[in-house]
Order: sequence, then structure tokens, then C-alpha cells
Amino acid sequence: MKKLFLFDSFAIIFRAYFAMQRNPLINSKNQNVSAISGFVSTLWEIIQKYQPTHLACCFDMPGDTIRHEEFEAYKANRQETPEDIIFSVPYIKEILKGFNIPILEMQGYEADDVIGTVAQLAAKHDFETHIVTMDKDLGQLVTDKIFIHRPPYMGNPAQTYGVKEICDKWQIENPLQLIDILGLMGDAVDNIPGVLGVGEKTAIKLINQYNSVENIYNHIDEIKGKLQEKLIEQKDQALMSKQLATVYTDVPVEFNEANLKIGNFNTTVLTQLFSELEFRTLGKRILGKDFDIVQAATVTTNNNTNSNQMNLFDTATTNVPIVNEANSIESINKKYIHLKTEEEIKTAVDSLMKHKVLCFDTETTGLDPLNCKIVAITFSVESNQAYFIRFPEDDEATKAILQLIQPLLANENSIKIAHNIKYDDLVLKQYQIEIKGVFWDTMIAHYLMQPDGKHGMDRLAQDYLNYTPIAIESLIGKKGKAQGNMQDVDDKELIDYACEDADITLQLYHIFNKSIEEKHLHKLFYDVESPLIEVLADMEYEGVNIDVPFLKKYSEELAHDIVSLQDEIYQLSNNQFNLDSPKQLGEILFDVMKIPYQGKKTKTGQYSTDEATLSKLENEHPIIEHILNYRELTKLKSTYVDALPNLINPKTHRIHTTFNQAVAATGRLSSNNPNLQNIPIRTEKGRIIRQAFVPRNENYTLLSADYSQIELRIVASISGDENMMNAFNNGIDVHTSTAANVYGVALNEVTSDMRRKAKMVNFGIIYGISAFGLAQRLAIPKSEAAELIEQYFVKYNGIKQYMDDAIAFAKKHEYAETLLGRRRYLRDINAKNFTIRSFAERNAINAPIQGTAADMIKLAMINIQKQLNHYKLQSKLILQVHDELLLDVLHSEKDTLTEIVHKEMQNALPLRVPIEVTSGFGNNWLEAH
Repeated sequence: MKKLFLFDSFAIIFRAYFAMQRNPLINSKNQNVSAISGFVSTLWEIIQKYQPTHLACCFDMPGDTIRHEEFEAYKANRQETPEDIIFSVPYIKEILKGFNIPILEMQGYEADDVIGTVAQLAAKHDFETHIVTMDKDLGQLVTDKIFIHRPPYMGNPAQTYGVKEICDKWQIENPLQLIDILGLMGDAVDNIPGVLGVGEKTAIKLINQYNSVENIYNHIDEIKGKLQEKLIEQKDQALMSKQLATVYTDVPVEFNEANLKIGNFNTTVLTQLFSELEFRTLGKRILGKDFDIVQAATVTTNNNTNSNQMNLFDTATTNVPIVNEANSIESINKKYIHLKTEEEIKTAVDSLMKHKVLCFDTETTGLDPLNCKIVAITFSVESNQAYFIRFPEDDEATKAILQLIQPLLANENSIKIAHNIKYDDLVLKQYQIEIKGVFWDTMIAHYLMQPDGKHGMDRLAQDYLNYTPIAIESLIGKKGKAQGNMQDVDDKELIDYACEDADITLQLYHIFNKSIEEKHLHKLFYDVESPLIEVLADMEYEGVNIDVPFLKKYSEELAHDIVSLQDEIYQLSNNQFNLDSPKQLGEILFDVMKIPYQGKKTKTGQYSTDEATLSKLENEHPIIEHILNYRELTKLKSTYVDALPNLINPKTHRIHTTFNQAVAATGRLSSNNPNLQNIPIRTEKGRIIRQAFVPRNENYTLLSADYSQIELRIVASISGDENMMNAFNNGIDVHTSTAANVYGVALNEVTSDMRRKAKMVNFGIIYGISAFGLAQRLAIPKSEAAELIEQYFVKYNGIKQYMDDAIAFAKKHEYAETLLGRRRYLRDINAKNFTIRSFAERNAINAPIQGTAADMIKLAMINIQKQLNHYKLQSKLILQVHDELLLDVLHSEKDTLTEIVHKEMQNALPLRVPIEVTSGFGNNWLEAH
């Protein structure tokens, strides 16, 4: 069968771009390549999975179309195309040429019209045609030979729509009737007016009854009331809207079957383009595992088209540069020395001790630093040179060799450089080997330079050194059960791999050290992030004690409650079904029980049963509350109560989370394996889990210390707003004070409802909440929410000024900055597209606040640890969760620790308002909190 796929290119490009808007794919040149990557991935999936015989990509061209002649305001309300998409389109066209895929476009017509024309011509030539799009309008083209293909999106699978699917979706008899529905209901995106006051349901009902817009007016006397008035008044608009919604299928093009046939790829062109864009993974997927980034000049792209005819093959050229081997690190002779004897190791250590910077790297049997063995260690003090030491499998022999190099690692006069040095530190702690001196982590340095970037060493080597390191898979295979172990790798291969790591890291250090100074990040790096590494390593090494019997008992209790909730839900619904199936649950609630559905259906046509949808229906039926409770309990049981005991380290009998220092762009820490920062706190059942976190033994207790309203205090300080500073400086509840100011009443006249609304405004403002968002959260009219915000800015004009200044600063510099100089880069802050620019503006306001809060607690942790070390206390810092610290405290040190913790937290980063810390002791975390 001849199978043609036609891409509605801009629909796929926009979809790919906005799908990754919150976590965009940015390359080392600070280019947002999300749209290109998403488009090419979709294209490749179509080629691989569906194996079309023919394929073409259709594009809109700049300028007016024939629809503008009918309605000048057609598409007039569309926002500016994001600059990142404008940047992406020429690259996408060059990539299509590399695939030898034709580009179809025609001046004066939209891509939809080109698609419609080519699809119908293809049908006459016995093709099965699939239109790849997200656009509902193109459903009108569906026939027994033309289908709509919607690619996978946001977790939803790919879907194919034929005549039956389109007719079922729109409740029509013929896909062409979709034009009539669109004509009546209009389209806000394309600014097709339709009939004002007629929505989708009314439009479907009218077309079901009268088959077409024209026939509605033939029977207008049968329609009564206001609907008749609207239809009569807007008849011309309705007929015009139908015409605007109609896809033209008579674009003056010739159908050339040979030009559309899929052929061989131009691998040279694709290699250069994927290199330029830094598509490593995508490159390997499409061009094979041997694909590698090549050193390349900028690829020339050209988006010129011939406006008089169909442009099957764009005439732009691609400059293919020559790789300059002289600039490659591979062409340089490397000196990697294997130290085998005790004498050789001692001699090397003596030599290395003379250097002020020492780069090192460990190779281990696994990724868990507390559950693996060290296989090798490498040292480098000069580019392209490194020393290698391999350890025997016997632990005692390994410890003996480590004692030989202990003086080198403990030398306080040298900077210790590594990539993810915390891992190496934890590995060596197992062998009682201590690292001293300044920690200089290239991963952390790059995180400060590019907080939204990727910080893996291989990626940085490619980006900054134009060098591809030896892949670990070439030594031990791919991840999975069959993956090997570094212990099994022979010396020759391991020497090259391990020495290269230390060598590359040293070279990255020389580059990043300069950038840290140039970007004025040295204070943040040396005073906050570097010393924090040691603190986090100590916390991870220490771990947390867990009360396993308590969790087992709580698991049984939850299991009983879950069964009870299931029984109640089955009784209320008079049905037994799979409660964990959203599809079955939606059908029971909304089809069987007839609970009024208030949301939109999912992409697959199912009812949404997510928490937000169900929460709106709690007052509609008691079953909703039971379902929400059931979900909470099953999640608590599986994610925490049953999972935590399985994560206990068999050697230490404690849980050791991993703190991630280079993940959140705001500067906040995160944790995983397990994620202890997400232990629930808002619900009673969730809070109980904290009872499982207990002191190490009966001689200890837990101390929890928490910053109070720290983000609002930071807002007050950096904005200098008098009213908010006054509340904090005089010890007045800030939300009560806000309510009094906004509502114009005395403090003693503020009601609980006033305070609740003021609290939402206080926190919402710093996250850029809109009147619509505030109205939804408070369940009040939008007009009231708008009035609240307006009055807030009148009374707190200092905060309004801060917000304006923060946005202005970001627009000028394209980044936001904390009090300590931590930067959040905002490349979209000057975007013409309102939606994209607004998101960046919200970050410009919030990043300095969140980032400063993150810096503050990090400084507190560093200073608390210094005091613990200075006074040689036995108490330990064991957890950090957002604005809270948890310590395991020896009973005899309780008073000392209380004083230290309060002092260091309050003085970590002085503000213009008092910093308040609340704390408590307990036999478990919940009791202490």
C-alpha cells in the first residue's frame, strides 16, 4: 500500500515547544532547541513506527492569505510567534532537506489548504493519507482514505481518527459537518467570530437537527427565543465564519508522486546539523550508535521561498565545515602512568604534594557510594597527564594502599578538584580516608554558571573541550541486569578511562575557574556551595534512624482503612470496579452515578478524575471525599510506609538519602533515594509518617528548627516596603496586618476570613498570581479578587515597586539575582509572545526571593556544622527539608545545640527585619516539629 504522511509542521513545532516550556532543552550556546528536537523526534517516530512510503512537511508562509480578503481581522488576536520558534524553523527545514523530505508551502494559502489539496489528490492516486496534526479543523478532511494522526503528547498515546472517530467525537453524520460546527461556535485562536453566544454544545445540537448552517436559516422560524435573535442578527457573520473555517482543497499545485517518496538520508548534512544543535542522543538514535558530535562551524540556514509556485525542495544550501583535527584533544599525546608498587606510589605522592591544585577521581563497583567498593583512584595536576592506582579486591590490602595516599588527600594546602566530589568523599569515608582543603567541584561550578543546563562530565567535555570521553558502556555495557562491573575491566582499558576523567576534570577546572570570577560568582561558590559539599556529605554519611516496627504497624492500619474505604465506595456507587483505573472510575461517577462533570475530557476522550477535578465535586456526592481519601492512603502506604524499610542500608541500618546540590535552578536542595523532602505534612495521615524518624538511641533526641515565614521576610527586606517591614519589626502577625491594611479596618477587627484571603494574597503575589488565579483559590468572584490585588498594591507600594524593578533588571540583564549573586537566567524575559514573557517575568520576581531563602539555609547549615566541629559535639545535622533543619542531639548537649542552631539560622544572612526560628525537641520527627 502507498502510504503518505503529511505534516502540519507548525502545529507540531508549537506543540513541541510549549510541551517543554517549563523545562526547555537549552544547548551550550544558550539556544532553546526544544521545538527542533520535538519536531525531529516526532518525524523519526513516524518514519520508524508507521513506515510511510511517502512523506512531506507543509508550512505556512509569511504574509496574508485569501482568508484575509474575506475577513481582515482573521487571526488578528494571535500573539507574536516566540523568538525561539522563529529561530527553530530554518533549522527544521535544513534537517528536512537532510532527510530528503520535501517542504510544501504556497504563498497566499495556509498549510491546512496545501494539506487538504495534496491529501485529496493523493486519494485519487490510491494513497492512504495520514495528516499529522493537533488541529481539530483538519478533521473535516477525513474520508475512507484520509486520516488524522495525533502524535503522543504529555503521556497520552498516539491516536488515529477515521470517519467514525470524527463523527463520534463531534456527534455528526459526516466529517464535512465539522465546518458548520466551527462556523457557528467560532474559533478564538484564529479569530473566527462565529455566532456570539453559541458554544460547542449548541452548535452540535443545531447541526444535528438541521445538518448545515444554510439549512438552519431555511428553518429559522422553528428556532425560538434569544437563540433565534442571535442567529438572525449574525447571519452574515455565521456564513462568513463557515467559509473561514473551510479548508481549501483547490490550491494550484501538481501532485508529483516521485517527489514525495521517502529516499536516502544525507548523513553528512544531518551530522553537521545535529552537531551544531548538540543533539547527541537524537543523533545516535537516527544516525546510529557511532554518531558523535563533530567540531563544526555554524550551519547556514535560509528560509527564503518562491512565492509564485509550490516549493517542493527549498533552495537554501548547507555549509559543511571540515573538522579540524589539530584542535581536537585526541591528537595530543597523553601521559597516563600506572603506579604499581609501594615505592612508585610514595614517589608520586611526594611529587604531587608540591602542587597547589590536585584533581582526582575514583572508580567504584557501583553508584551507591555507601554500598560499593573502590576499584581505582586517579590524580592529575597537569593537562593530558594523570596517575593511576588500582586497588585489589581484598579490603585490608586496599586500606593499606589508601594509607599511602592519605597525606596527599589530607593536605590542607591544596585545592581538591573533582566532578561530583561529594560522591568521591563518601566513597573514601567508608575507608576512614579524610579529604581536606578547599573542595572545588566542576559540577557545582557549572551549575552556578548555567543553573538550567546539564552538568554531566561527558557533556561538559563535549561542550567546552570539543572532546568525547570514553563511554562507560564500552567497558561494562549498558545499564540493566547484564551490566558488568568496573572490577572486571582490565588494567589497560581502565587506565585510559579513569585517567581521562581526572584529566578532563582538571581542564574543565581551568576554564570554569576563570568564568566563576568573570561572572562574579566567586563569593557564592567559595562561601556557600563549596563548603556545603562537606556538610551534605557528612549528613548523607550519618543517615537517619527509622522505626521499622512502627512503619509495619502503620502499614497494617492503612491497609485496614483502605479496605474500609473501598467497601464504602462500592456501596455508594452500587458497583464493584477497579478503583485505580481512571477510565473505570470516570464511567462510574459520571455515566452510571450521573454526578455532573465539570472538567474537560482527556486527549483520549476519557473523563478526567485527577485531584483538581474531583476536589471541585466534593459537595456533589459523599463518594468523592472517600475516593480522595482512598488515593491519599494508597499513595502514603506504597510510596513511604512500605518503601522506607526497604531502603535501609544493610551495613548502617539507617536510611541515607542523597542531597542534590545541582538540580533546582532556584538554588534549593532536593533529595532522592529516598526523597525525604516530600514527606507529607499537610494531612494528618501524612504527618504520622514523621513518627517513624527517630533518634539513634535512647541517649539522643531530635531537634527540629524551622524558619518562620522566611520568604515574606525576604520580600519585606529587599523591597523595603514600610507596611510589611512594620509588621515584622513590631511582631504583628503579617497576614492580620495585611488584612487590616487591605480592608481598611483595625487589627482587632480582622476576621478569620479576611486573614485567610490576605494570606493567599501575600503568598500569591510573590508567585505572580493573577486575579483569575486568586479568584479560583479563594472561591470568590474575579472582580473581588482584582479589587484585593489592587488594594494590596496601594497599601504595599514598595512591593509593587520591587516587582517592577525586578522585571526591569531582568529585561536589561536577562537574569534575576539573589542577595548573594546567585543568578537565574531568563532568556525569554524580552520575548514578544505574552505567555512566554509573562512566565519569565514571574520568575524574575520570585527567583531572588526563593534563591535568597535557599542561600540563607545553606549558610546556616555550614555555620552550624562549623560549631559542631569546633566544640567537638556528638550531635549531628541529619536532614534539611526546605526551610527546616533536623538534628540528632545528645541529651546533654540540648541547651548548647538550641543556642547554636537559633543563633546561626538567625544570623546566616541578616535582613532588614527580624528572622524568626521556631524549634522543638521530640522522640520522633513529628513530635519535634
